[in-house]
Amino acid sequence: MVEIKVERGRPTPEELAAVVALVQARAAAAGTAEAEPSPAARPSAWSAPGRRLPRALPRPAAGAWRMSAWPS
Repeated sequence: MVEIKVERGRPTPEELAAVVALVQARAAAAGTAEAEPSPAARPSAWSAPGRRLPRALPRPAAGAWRMSAWPS
């Protein structure tokens, strides 16, 4: 259990409730943030090993030039 101490002033019960709700929300967010990796921690698709593998070229057809630049 965490104790909150008011050092100065006289907050209203509503102000104290808002502070407690904020602290609880931040604690809950910190708990879920540890379980899920952040987007920055995931490797980029540009560094995926599958990008270095050769792939089949598109067959000659209408719009084949357009598909040649699409990622596989």
